[in-house]
Amino acid sequence: MTIAAHLRELRSRLVKSALAVLLATVSVWNQFPLFFDLIRKPFEQVTETFPNAILALTGVTSGFSLQLRVSLAVAIIVSSPVWLYQLWRFISPGLHRNERKWAYAFTLVAVPLFVSGIALAYAVMPKMLEVLFTFTPNDVSNVTSVDSYLSFFFHLTLFFGIGFLLPLVLVMLNVVGILSSRTLLSSWRWIILGSFIFGAVATPSGDPLGMTFVAIPMMVLSLIAIGITQMIDRSKARKSQRAGTDQWDDNEQSPVT
Repeated sequence: MTIAAHLRELRSRLVKSALAVLLATVSVWNQFPLFFDLIRKPFEQVTETFPNAILALTGVTSGFSLQLRVSLAVAIIVSSPVWLYQLWRFISPGLHRNERKWAYAFTLVAVPLFVSGIALAYAVMPKMLEVLFTFTPNDVSNVTSVDSYLSFFFHLTLFFGIGFLLPLVLVMLNVVGILSSRTLLSSWRWIILGSFIFGAVATPSGDPLGMTFVAIPMMVLSLIAIGITQMIDRSKARKSQRAGTDQWDDNEQSPVT
């Protein structure tokens, strides 16, 4: 394909993805009260302990902006199978047949992992809010704007979701031959350190408990990823041995006969 053809293909995939998000936004628009109740539930759990914490709208257009942001965020999640499929259709022509098989597996595993990260963020959010509200002085009301709370909510859930995808990225880098299981195993100290650093960045409260809640699942998933990469490397070694190509290093050029 020429560059112009690639651009036309990209435009087609983007338009289809945007239409899917738009249709999903329209479909969830009337269900806004249900989704907003789920979003503000962690805040309401904290107000039982801190009654001086108040969630409020500020501005004439804040109500419309709130409904639009929530509906759009939910629509992106609901339409994720469509735009992930469009992304796959755009990159699949450049992949080999065996790489396409792994790309399908990546898509099937990525969505549940991302949702699991969001679910964990939702579960630990009340604890993080509780830690933050402890800094509010006595006899002072903490009036939190809805926009500020939504930014906090989406920031936290997004970081958790991405964090759960990182071990899957390690497996895919191993599949395409960029990262070996031996390298991952020898870097276990950096994986632990990176998990805690990511946990610290993902938890705005700076709470050690919240940071640990993020780091431990990431370390467990990374351990599972290392185990999977070891199985993949053993499978590659057996295939190379049967084909008689194991006598050359991956970066070594074999003689042409």
